[in-house]
Amino acid sequence: MNTDLSILNLILEASFVVQLVMLALLVGSVLSWVVIFEKNKLLSETYSKSKDFEKLFWSGKELEALYNSYKDVEDSDLSGSSIIFKSGYEEFSRLYANKNIATEQMLLSVNRSMRVAHIKVTDNLEKNLSFLATIGSTSPYVGLFGTVWGIMNSFQALGSIQSATLALVAPGIAEALIATAMGLFAAIPAVIAYNRFADQISRIELSFDTFKEEFSIILERHMLVK
Repeated sequence: MNTDLSILNLILEASFVVQLVMLALLVGSVLSWVVIFEKNKLLSETYSKSKDFEKLFWSGKELEALYNSYKDVEDSDLSGSSIIFKSGYEEFSRLYANKNIATEQMLLSVNRSMRVAHIKVTDNLEKNLSFLATIGSTSPYVGLFGTVWGIMNSFQALGSIQSATLALVAPGIAEALIATAMGLFAAIPAVIAYNRFADQISRIELSFDTFKEEFSIILERHMLVK
């Protein structure tokens, strides 16, 4: 058995199944880092744009003028708060022109419209988050499977040798343990990122809920003077 214990050589000398496990873990790790960078950028932009919009919203600018500055902008270029505002004000404007609709019905319809917009925004924020959870929870077990398979093959190969020495056993065990190391390497960043992003999304959703309630109160005041 080859006694060169360099990591590259151990990977190249590993059995096909172990190499396949390592490849799967490598691909999973790369994809999880892609998701981490994209998700971090999305959440940062959403938080920053939402804060900027809410600052503008509370600056005293007329709601109609504020809506006119956003109505022709694509939702993909807006923040979560501005999308919720746009959806709610569109519904409010449509119903406000009808003098026969009761205030309670108007408010219910406006809140429903904002809730749909909220769900869409949240769904976009949570997109691919389950992928990180999957990588974080399964990678250690996939790596462990590769390790068990590699060690099993090593001992099977040693079965035909009368006297097994550490020099013969070490390379096989070392190459098998690389699979476990790769599993942990893929899992740890994914778990940390998942927990961090889940917390950020919860905070952003809370800010959306707060904005919806405050905006509903303002619209209700407008409805009462209809």
